[in-house]
Amino acid sequence: MTNKEDLLNNKDFFKSFKNGEDLTSFFKALHKKAVEHMLDAELDSHLDNEKHDKSIDGNYRNGHGTKKIKSSFGESEIKVPRDREGSFEPALVPKRHNIIDGLENIIISFYAKGMSVSDIEEQIKEMYDFDVSTSTISRITNAVASEVVAWQNRPLDDVYLIVWMDGIVFKVRENSKVINKTIYLAVGLNREGKKEVLGMWLGKNESSSFWMSVLTDLKARGVEDILITATDNLNGFTDTIRSVFPESQTQICVVHQIRNACKYVVWKDRKEFSADMKHIYTAPNKDAAKAALEDFATKWEGKYLYAIQSWRNNWDELTVFFDFPMEIRKIIYTTNLIENLNGKIRKYTKNKMSFPTDDAVLKSVYLALKESTKKWTMPIHNWGIVLNQFMLIFEKRLRL
Repeated sequence: MTNKEDLLNNKDFFKSFKNGEDLTSFFKALHKKAVEHMLDAELDSHLDNEKHDKSIDGNYRNGHGTKKIKSSFGESEIKVPRDREGSFEPALVPKRHNIIDGLENIIISFYAKGMSVSDIEEQIKEMYDFDVSTSTISRITNAVASEVVAWQNRPLDDVYLIVWMDGIVFKVRENSKVINKTIYLAVGLNREGKKEVLGMWLGKNESSSFWMSVLTDLKARGVEDILITATDNLNGFTDTIRSVFPESQTQICVVHQIRNACKYVVWKDRKEFSADMKHIYTAPNKDAAKAALEDFATKWEGKYLYAIQSWRNNWDELTVFFDFPMEIRKIIYTTNLIENLNGKIRKYTKNKMSFPTDDAVLKSVYLALKESTKKWTMPIHNWGIVLNQFMLIFEKRLRL
C-alpha cells in the first residue's frame, strides 16, 4: 500500500503534471475514486460482510448504479453500489442528493457572508462550472434554521463570571416595509476562562424591557448567577438586570460614556475635552476619579452642562470597575469585546442591505457568529490571575 506521506514527498510524481489544469484533473479523478471506494466500504459495513460474500440475512451486493455528484472538485459521474434488498442508504452521498458535504459547507459559508441565493448560484457556476438550483441552495441554507433553534435553546452554565451585552441593528422587511430591528447579543466568560456566545434574540429597537426577556431566557436555560455585567448606558438597563440577577454588579461601558459625552462638544474643543476626561477613568482609584471629575466639571460644566451631567447621573455604574484589581478592570470597563464581535458580524453580513425575513437575519448572524468565534478556544489573557481574584472576591458565589 502506498503511504500518503511518501506520495506527498515524491518529486517524480509531481513532475508528471504538466500544468495546473493537469493537477486539477488528477484531483477530480482521485476524488471520484475515493468517493466510490468509501461507498463500497459503507455497503460492506451495511452488509457486515466482505465484498461478494452473502450476508447472514440473505442480503448481498447487487452491482452498481450511476449517479452524478457535485463537489468542490466539479461534477463527476460515480458508481454507487447496490444491495439486493435496496435497504442500503449511503451516508456520504444520500439518496436523492447529489451535493457532497464539502460543497454544502461552501454554500453555507457564502450565505454567512451575506450572499443571496441567486448570488450563490452564480458563484458556484463560475467556480466549478456546474449548476446548483436555487431550490437546492435554499434547502441547504434552510437546514441552518433547526441548528439555530437547538443552539439558542441549549442549557447554559449556572454561573458566569462576566456577561457582556449589546445590540446590533439590521434592516429587515416586515409587512412590505423595511424597518430597523435589533439583534441582542450576550457573551459570557465561563469558569474555564473562555468566552461563549450565550445567545441572540431579535426584537425592535433596543430597550430595557426587551433585555428583561433576554435575561429571563438566560435564567430559564440554567443561569443562576452573573457576577458582573458589562453594558451600554441604556436607560433602565441596570434596574432590569437587578430584577433578574439581584446580586450582579453592573459596569456601564466607559467607551460608550466617552462617546455620549463628546456628542455635546463642538469639534474645536473635543481634543482638549477628551484629554481632560481621560483623567477620570484612568485614575488609580474611585476617590481619585471623583476628584478628577470635579476638576473636569469646574473647567467644562459652564459650557457643556449635559456632558458633565451624564457622568454624574451614571457615576455609580461607571465606576464599578474601580472596586476590582487591575486585571479584572481591563476586562469589564468597556464592552469592546462584544463591539469587536459586532464588527465581525457586520463584515460577514455587509453584502445584505436588508433581510427579507426575521429568519433570514437570524440565520446570517448565527453563521457569522460561528465564523467569528472559531478561535475562542483558549482562556483569556492572564486567566490564572483573574480566576484567583474572582475566587477571592466572590468566594461564596463562585465554585469550580
